[in-house]
Formats: sequence, structure tokens, C-alpha cells
Amino acid sequence: RPSAAFTDRTILERQNDRRAEQLASSVAHLRSLTIEIGNEVREQNALLDDVGGGFAKAQEMLGRTMGRIGDMLKSGGGRHMMVLVGFLVGVVWFLYWMIRKGR
Repeated sequence: RPSAAFTDRTILERQNDRRAEQLASSVAHLRSLTIEIGNEVREQNALLDDVGGGFAKAQEMLGRTMGRIGDMLKSGGGRHMMVLVGFLVGVVWFLYWMIRKGR
């Protein structure tokens, strides 16, 4: 009965070969996914760095603007401030009116 043992061994080797191929395919797929995740993480980190830099610039600009407004108020620019506030209130009211009119 050596032929039956040979056939069983051949069948088992073929099954092992198929499983090894499936495993290799799964490993290759996982490797590909890992590389894609790494690339996405790098892109997201770069985006976050850009956003953080943008916020820092905006904060710096706002600080300078507030300093200028403070200087203007100290130098007696109250009338200018009232005109500016009135203008802003007018713009907000106009936008509100346009939105309500559009409904």
C-alpha cells in the first residue's frame, strides 16, 4: 500500500502549498495596507502642522490688531471706534435682512 501513502502525502503537500500561498497573499495584502496607513498618517501629520502654523499666524495677527486698537483708543480715537462699531452693526443687520428676505 505504498501508493495510498504516497497519494495521501501528495494531497497533504498540495493543501500545505495552497495554504502557504494564501498566507503569502494575506501577508502581502497586510503589508500593502500598512504602507497605505503609514502614508495617510504622514499626510495627516503634515496637514495638522500646516493648520497649526495657520492658527499661530492668525493668533499673531490678531494680537497685533488688538494692540493697534488699544493704541488707537489710548490716543483718543474713540470716535473712530464708534464709527467702526456702527459700520459692523450695519453690515450684520444688512446680512440678516438679506437672509430673511431670501426665505
